[in-house]
Amino acid sequence: MIEQRPKGGDDSAPQQSPRDGFLARAATRSAVVAERWFPNTLVFALLTVAVVAIAAMGIGSGPAKVASVFGNGFWDLIPFTMQMAMVAIGGYVVATARPIQRVITRLAQVPATERGAVAMVAAISLTSALLNWGFSLIFSALLVRRLAERDNLRVDYRAASAAAYLGLGGSWALGLSSSAAQLQANAESLSPSLLSITGVIPFRETIFTWQSLALAAVVIVVCVSIAYLTAPRGDSVRTAADLGIDPSDPVEDDEPRTRPGEWLEYSPLLTFVVAALVAGWAVQEFADKDPIVAISALNTYNLLFLTLGMLLHWRPRRFLAAVTKAVPATAGVLIQFPFYAGIAAIMTQATNGGGDSLSHYLASAFTGVGSSTLFPLMMGAYSVILGFLIPSGGGKWIIEAPYVMQAANDLNVNLGWTVQVYNAAEALPNLINPFWMLPLLGVLGLKARDIVGYTFLYLVALLPIVLGLLTLLSTTLPYHPPVQP
Repeated sequence: MIEQRPKGGDDSAPQQSPRDGFLARAATRSAVVAERWFPNTLVFALLTVAVVAIAAMGIGSGPAKVASVFGNGFWDLIPFTMQMAMVAIGGYVVATARPIQRVITRLAQVPATERGAVAMVAAISLTSALLNWGFSLIFSALLVRRLAERDNLRVDYRAASAAAYLGLGGSWALGLSSSAAQLQANAESLSPSLLSITGVIPFRETIFTWQSLALAAVVIVVCVSIAYLTAPRGDSVRTAADLGIDPSDPVEDDEPRTRPGEWLEYSPLLTFVVAALVAGWAVQEFADKDPIVAISALNTYNLLFLTLGMLLHWRPRRFLAAVTKAVPATAGVLIQFPFYAGIAAIMTQATNGGGDSLSHYLASAFTGVGSSTLFPLMMGAYSVILGFLIPSGGGKWIIEAPYVMQAANDLNVNLGWTVQVYNAAEALPNLINPFWMLPLLGVLGLKARDIVGYTFLYLVALLPIVLGLLTLLSTTLPYHPPVQP
């Protein structure tokens, strides 16, 4: 555990520099209000259940039917829930392996200036999030700690920590671990009601389109530029020491073996055997399938990442210790996703006497814009707003997908790009929503209000750029009907 700032004084008051701009001051104050008054995200999920159930009865669906579809749909997404938990575990396990720790230590010696250090953290966070959001979060946080240990470089700990979080607020949903893209690429992960609307959408129609790659590149360039230009210098810098934080890691040696039965726990033999089996399977998998289709499978992605983590930790005992530390970060996913599945079931299956559901009425509202050109802008703005209340890329997509994808079909908007509209817009609220900050803040020993003054600046800059590009690029993609497996 990292040593945190000493207690004392009024910790509820935001710490600000006289040189902080208006937006930074406003964001810090709003973060304090949010931290005090916003409940746990599970409360938002439960509140959404109540609102959706009441709304379904309001359109004429009977209480018995609403209760029935909720209970029957509650477990529809258990495979996907487990898959997303494994994404987080795999990313954490790889990032905390000793070989990766050595890479982080070397990277921390590269920057020559304070601003260059913050910009480097931003670039690494954003690019690594395209591979795995869990890996990006932990890797970038540990990099900030190594930078803070340098005696010859005064890096602002708050600005660097905010830069470490950019992968979750900027690029992760445009990469391989995108919940929505992964869900849509795997028929076995989709509920029957959603599959009938969207069909299966492979990665080549979502994250691997040139439009999506161009959008990701723009997001990275904008964020790295802001990170460089806004990093404090001189007297405005507040280092980890200034905040009362010791960034050094405690030395963790392997516990001594006390009995013969522990020999295999410390031996790499079984690690090698398992890795060889996975390697043999992977060669066949990628030889028999289109590589893009193969990596689109969440099970394939997770197995390769976990195997890499096992190899990097080398000994089963170290690997298991890393998994144990990673599991708490999955608690929100494990308990909330079933409720989101129940919400989606109510929205799509709790019909009234005319056979219409909430999803039908919401889809009609989006179709009411009457223009395929305006639809991405309207949907993107809606996803940003909803993202403040439901900070879960996969869970929120389960709720949104039935009606926004139906509206996309009605307006002849490309379905793959509709997924990307959601992905790019959904990530933005993460920049000031504390839910996904928690793992990073725990590593860094900070509070949300310490970094949100900076992350709010990124949100202000990215919001018009992302929504504008989503609208513009949608005109370059044709529509085709859903493809059923």
